[in-house]
Amino acid sequence: MSFPLLTATAAVPAIGAIVTAAVPAARRTGAKWIALAFSLATLVLAAIALVRFEPGGDRYQLTESHAWISDFGVRYELGVDGIGVSLMALTALLIPFIILAGWHDADPLETKSSRWRPTQGFFALILMVEAMVILSFEATDVFLFYILFEAMLIPVYFLIGGFGDRAHAGGDEAGATQRSYAAVKFLLYNLAGGLIMLAAVIGLFVEAGTFSLSEIAAARANGTLDMSTGVERWLFLGFFFAFAVKAPLWPVHTWLPNAMGEATAPVAVLITAVVDKVGTFAMLRFCLQLFPEASKWATPAVLILALISIVYGALLAVGQRDIKRLIAYASISHFGFIIMGIFAMTSQGQSGATLYMINHGISTAALLLVAGFLISRRGSRLISDYGGVQKVAPVLAGTFLIGGLATLSLPGLAPFVSEFLVLVGTFSVYPVIGIIATVGIVLAALYVLVLYQRTMTGPVNESVRTMPDLRLRELAVVTPLIALLLFLGVYPKPLTDIVNPAVEHTMSDVQKTDPKPEVEAAP
Repeated sequence: MSFPLLTATAAVPAIGAIVTAAVPAARRTGAKWIALAFSLATLVLAAIALVRFEPGGDRYQLTESHAWISDFGVRYELGVDGIGVSLMALTALLIPFIILAGWHDADPLETKSSRWRPTQGFFALILMVEAMVILSFEATDVFLFYILFEAMLIPVYFLIGGFGDRAHAGGDEAGATQRSYAAVKFLLYNLAGGLIMLAAVIGLFVEAGTFSLSEIAAARANGTLDMSTGVERWLFLGFFFAFAVKAPLWPVHTWLPNAMGEATAPVAVLITAVVDKVGTFAMLRFCLQLFPEASKWATPAVLILALISIVYGALLAVGQRDIKRLIAYASISHFGFIIMGIFAMTSQGQSGATLYMINHGISTAALLLVAGFLISRRGSRLISDYGGVQKVAPVLAGTFLIGGLATLSLPGLAPFVSEFLVLVGTFSVYPVIGIIATVGIVLAALYVLVLYQRTMTGPVNESVRTMPDLRLRELAVVTPLIALLLFLGVYPKPLTDIVNPAVEHTMSDVQKTDPKPEVEAAP
């Protein structure tokens, strides 16, 4: 029996969460180092999986399959395609930076007489989220995926409500109220989506007699699975609604600004750069693969919703006064691009959407973590409380600028490649939607540059005059992310080589081909 690499990649952070939580209360620094060590071990395993993955090989590789709940046809089945292994590697990459960035986030909650161990709990919850997200990218059994899809909500709920951002203008009491509200809203929205998905999961089993993606694909191929058009469309809507909430897609997006605004910056990165990617990934793996006809039927409506998300999120970002809420609305706009690329049903669009998931994760992590370092120094999230930071903390301002430029998809930085592919892939089949979507690019330049101007340039605000520049630990967080943005912006081929074969399989599932370019005959 070969080594279960995919199981190990998810089991290591889960074990790390248990070990971290068990560390004695007095050894909180030790708990941090243990959590970091387990996250680095997970990164090594994810890197091995990425190296062992063969882009030209089978669709799902490194597979594992074991009986689990036999009476209900549920199996423990794992496997990764190029999209899954890339997002798994992204998750494993970001978690060590999230842990380092949040090194002191739970410290203010500690008291000498307290028996509660918030530091241990904070880092244990982060590792538990990592384990569930990685396993969700690997699951090829629909019921197993559903369990993980729902279970990851619990640790995120406690990270928002119990360990939220203390930089609140209304004071501690108002801040606690807002954190509780954001955590409950996050949970209720996602649970509602999950309950609808559960009904669809049960309906799928009734129709197919199995939860296994490979068995359902085989049944479709040999003609033994023949869903009626109406049933397929209803099941698609059940799955898609849950994924749209998690993505988040307008109009079920409203939980995200609250959650990101009230969470600490590292937890906000965990939400938008890691957890939310499960929603867009699932659209590719489950919606398009399980319900190809319904996916094509829903495409016009989904593209309109994605277009609204792009423009609406960007417009609201322009008007924000809170730094983290601005980044949250920018992420809503970016997720609109991702979903637009998925449902454009072209190879360029879907390749761009997958690259966008990865590049958005890196760029948002860079910008949001630097913003977190900025907020922790001043103790305020309001843009108006800053000014002239580049004169007193030039390295902080410089890294903030690079993260912002990546967010607006400046050529030469990684997000540009993915956004360009999404727009090209969409324009080739839906030119009007592609043209309108470019408004989001213009607005992105506006909200990013205005944010930088108001916080970093101009006269030095008295409250930031003594602000220290980035420390060594903070530089260790930001520098690799910026290096990745530059490298993938210039040379995205390592990612496209892994992703493109998986995109070809998805295009085959929905029986779509790229439109041929119209070339006029020479006179």
